[in-house]
Amino acid sequence: MAEKGTQELTNLMQIRAFSQVVAQGSVSRAADELFRTQSAITRAIRDLELTLGVTLFERHAGGMMLTDFGKCVLPRALRAIEELHQVPQRLAKLQGRGAQRSDAEPLWLFNVRRLQIFITLCQTRHMQTVAARLGLSQPAVSAALRVLENGAGIALLERTPHGMMPSLAGREIEANVRRALNELRHIPADIAARSGILEGTVRVGALPLGRTRILPQAIVMLTARYPGVRVVTSESAFGVLASEMRSGDIDFIFGALRRDEDALDVTRETLFSERMVLLARHDHPLVGRELSTDDLRAARWVLPRSATPARYLLNNSFQAMGIPAPDPVVETGDLALVRGLLMQSDMLAAVSAHQLEVELASGALVALPVPLPDTDRAIGLTVRAGCLHSPAADALIRCLREVCGQDQ
Repeated sequence: MAEKGTQELTNLMQIRAFSQVVAQGSVSRAADELFRTQSAITRAIRDLELTLGVTLFERHAGGMMLTDFGKCVLPRALRAIEELHQVPQRLAKLQGRGAQRSDAEPLWLFNVRRLQIFITLCQTRHMQTVAARLGLSQPAVSAALRVLENGAGIALLERTPHGMMPSLAGREIEANVRRALNELRHIPADIAARSGILEGTVRVGALPLGRTRILPQAIVMLTARYPGVRVVTSESAFGVLASEMRSGDIDFIFGALRRDEDALDVTRETLFSERMVLLARHDHPLVGRELSTDDLRAARWVLPRSATPARYLLNNSFQAMGIPAPDPVVETGDLALVRGLLMQSDMLAAVSAHQLEVELASGALVALPVPLPDTDRAIGLTVRAGCLHSPAADALIRCLREVCGQDQ
């Protein structure tokens, strides 16, 4: 994502000046607080307003008052700055110096391009690739990294035979840097929404239980209502999606909720629940028969991957029926593969009915009359606690609730 739209992110030093003017109530007091001249602060505010295309303050004899657009920008500005203020604390704790908070701001972090270089290095692990992607020279990339590491007082990336790898310190601060950049990324869409125009990009982590019908239907609904909105989905495993969500790289995850995910920085919202069913092709030898436990023991299975919540529920369900947990021929979470295996073999599968509802409705697949007790799963939204969703992400969440009959 670093290579797309990197030139458009708001200048962090201007954001810093803007936040201080809000906090102090006037340009003169903000200038004193930041040890800058009044003309420098005035110029920073003017340039920020020109970049964003809106007026942020009303100038009065008694001070500077936020406009509606200023009130719209302020929450993102404060969140981005707070993420960067946490970086020195994390590094100090990592180095055994305690979470000391200095009065000095980490100004070495207040440069968007520098932060983009760091994040892109973490992604690509190669300086030449970063230089080409960001339109910079390799010496410029090296110089930016040197400034960051001098400010941090510790190496953030290490040269290895496999490229530039984030050090322990680099990994420790990467999520904060990503969240700061992502807060800046949302500012233009927030301003557009305040003007009555919903636009921007929603990034969704799409788990298998959500992406067959419900998420596509919600996306169609969203883009019909708001043609200026784009949607990008990620179909990685839950652990990867959760990491991306914590960094702000995706807005939320939709799919089966993890019961064992009890982290305090994650919240969940159940939209509906569904029980799993056994499926076979319409002319399978077991279709139309009264099934015995021996039939199930002898069956060849395609099942969810081991260590997934669905597999855990299935194993417990089989054991409750007095049947050992099956040893599957195939383990997969790919519905296209499940569909193909069922249609072309005598394998059985256990999935949620809505995942293959088109095939069930057409009669190509059949649900076998074997109830699977205790396989009900909550389907819904997983979000980062305390996050400030973009207007477009909020709109997609509303569409998902509407599709699921849970609009609040």
